[in-house]
Amino acid sequence: MAIGAVLLINGVHDEEPPQPSAAQNFSTSADLARSTVHPLPPADPVRLRIASIGVNAPMTRVGLDAAGVLRAPPPDKPSLAGWYGDGTPPGSAGTAITTGHVDTPTGDPGVFYNLGALTKGATIEISREDRRTAVFTVRAVELYDRKKFPSKKVYGSSGRPELRLITCGGTYTKSTGYLSNVVVYATLTAVP
Repeated sequence: MAIGAVLLINGVHDEEPPQPSAAQNFSTSADLARSTVHPLPPADPVRLRIASIGVNAPMTRVGLDAAGVLRAPPPDKPSLAGWYGDGTPPGSAGTAITTGHVDTPTGDPGVFYNLGALTKGATIEISREDRRTAVFTVRAVELYDRKKFPSKKVYGSSGRPELRLITCGGTYTKSTGYLSNVVVYATLTAVP
């Protein structure tokens, strides 16, 4: 699946959103620890919660645009988190893709404004239509230049239940928008 760089918003910016530190990058084989939780059967996600950064958002299905780029939720709904509906549902075997706005065209924070502040070991909960909750643990948070976005690494599947959260990040310019993307890598670790 070749999906290009994602999520460009041209907003008014007085300060940049938090950016991940180098300490949050993949660094050891422990970062790639395998899940001991069995994958869940497919079910659409309905809500995403990340307590450590104050996210509690409804989810909506998103797709690709004509150029094959992952779309974000509608710009007039910056509090929504999107999930790639033609891909793996969160908690099932494969890589589930979730996206959200970092901010709005007026500079107000979006659902993933603080995504760059996430740290390894943080938990992400996704409630699903089947009334089950998939709990993921963050393994890494990385920042990628949009022009060198590692699509295979981000979107590729290991066969185990994984989650990626993606938003804009890095430096912002009025002519090009954000120059990078923040990507969170997480693995299914519990189904309470």
